[in-house]
Amino acid sequence: MERIQKRIAASGIASRRKAEELILEGRVKVNGHVVDSLGTKVGPKDEVTVDDIVVSKLSSLYLVLNKPRGYICSVSDEFDRKIILDLVPDEFKKFKVFPVGRLDYDTKGVILLTNDGEFMNKMVGPKSGIQKEYLVRVRGIMNNDALNRLQNGVMINGKMTLPALVSIESIDRDNSSSLVRITITQGMNHQIKEMFKVVGYEVKRLTRIRFGNIKIDDLSEGEIRRLTIHEVKTLIELSKKSKILSNNSKLKTIHYL
Repeated sequence: MERIQKRIAASGIASRRKAEELILEGRVKVNGHVVDSLGTKVGPKDEVTVDDIVVSKLSSLYLVLNKPRGYICSVSDEFDRKIILDLVPDEFKKFKVFPVGRLDYDTKGVILLTNDGEFMNKMVGPKSGIQKEYLVRVRGIMNNDALNRLQNGVMINGKMTLPALVSIESIDRDNSSSLVRITITQGMNHQIKEMFKVVGYEVKRLTRIRFGNIKIDDLSEGEIRRLTIHEVKTLIELSKKSKILSNNSKLKTIHYL
């Protein structure tokens, strides 16, 4: 048995909150009878209708997209900017997917899309231990003091960040910039940019190269593919891991360009 608003939300007709409004407006029926109680539960054999249209649960869909820069991680945008759903192939549009978390407008890389709300909560909920790995091009030559601060946690927006895994990939002295690899488990607003800002470095380019076990690999910018069942199950298991990362690994050798 499940709450009726959950069944409606799973169909893609409306969100749970909107489903509750539909119920209170008397537009929802169960087996032909109007229901107006938010606590109503239905079983697999019960017929649920909204405005006399039968509610059918959509199959769960899990996608990975290599998001290009210049796209909003939203299902709509009031300023008519490009959204990542514009990149979803027609064959997947009927599933009414939404982004799992977000990447900034000017950030590219791995982002998941799904129509499974419970899965999304496991991935980006406050208890999720999913690792997110980024390559960050910053202005200036990164030093070990800044790296240590990022690893141990810095204060942004009144909150201390959790330990991160940080290493320098390369330093370009000619153009005074550094390429840094960083792995975090949190999902604070603009977290990576704010972390580097606190230690005195401006982020020039930001790419998420891994979300849990899902990597960019050979996925071209703007390309999307369906996750395998194994990948989805692994993601769910990884979400149960600790949010605290170990900083015992040594920093990588710096390559000067």
